[in-house]
Amino acid sequence: MWFYIIIFVVIVFIALAISGIRIVPQAKVYIVEKLGLYHKTLTAGFHWICPFFFRVAKKISLKEQVMDYDPQSVITKDNVTMQIDTVVFFEITDPKLYTYGVENPSMALEKLTSTTLRNIVGSIELDETLTSRDLINSKMTEILDIATDPWGMKVTRVELKNILPPKDIREAMEKQMRAERERREAILKAEGEKKSMILQAEGVKESQILQAEANKQAEILKAEAKRQALIAEAEGQAEAILKVNQAQAKGLELIREAKADQSVLTLKAYDALIEVSKGQSTKIIIPSEIQGMAGLVASLKEVGTDDKETNK
Repeated sequence: MWFYIIIFVVIVFIALAISGIRIVPQAKVYIVEKLGLYHKTLTAGFHWICPFFFRVAKKISLKEQVMDYDPQSVITKDNVTMQIDTVVFFEITDPKLYTYGVENPSMALEKLTSTTLRNIVGSIELDETLTSRDLINSKMTEILDIATDPWGMKVTRVELKNILPPKDIREAMEKQMRAERERREAILKAEGEKKSMILQAEGVKESQILQAEANKQAEILKAEAKRQALIAEAEGQAEAILKVNQAQAKGLELIREAKADQSVLTLKAYDALIEVSKGQSTKIIIPSEIQGMAGLVASLKEVGTDDKETNK
């Protein structure tokens, strides 16, 4: 009988000992209470707590957590109602404050995010809301981080996921964007045509300049060729005259060396007169020496005739 009682007590003791074992995973902590009061925080590893007196009140993850909230209605400064949904990233820095600081931390953070978003968007206009997401995100992160410090939470960042203006405003914005794109397209097209005309005019002008330069160069080359031809012709004529003069001088020198008398020179002149008479000129000027020679020849001819008649 006592043997069975002892075995039962040992089994109960072993069960109670095993039930007090707690193994905490990595990146998690356990909040332990003793008789309803906070006792300590169990970090990652093996732990044992006494049953009945101690209990694990809450298991908390130390990883960064993400809360994706549904779209909510906000009103801008210029009285435009829109739908905005947000995403909040946070992590738990103090598990004790997170457990005992606020009743429902997730719901509290959601409500705080909603009111903060309405306050920020309500102070700016629609256009600024659509173009200032980074500014809104940074302001909300700063405000929520300060507000959640007593809850043992740290808000790392806040992102506006979607901003949905009313349908009529979206249609008006689309028309405005379409008109702006058409205006930019018209401007770009006009600038392209302007540049094309400028380039075309510059091309025509450059072509005309090149043509004028080519014509000028051709005229210069033509004038240079003509000048070279005239110079060559003049040099040829000068060389011919020089050779004629040299030949005449050479002939006179030979006649002088042969000691020709006046009669020989007169005959040479007569031969020259005969050659001149063969030309095309209608008027011939004969020097006085040649005229005297002609008279002498006529006299000699008459004397010869008289001698012939006497011999007869």
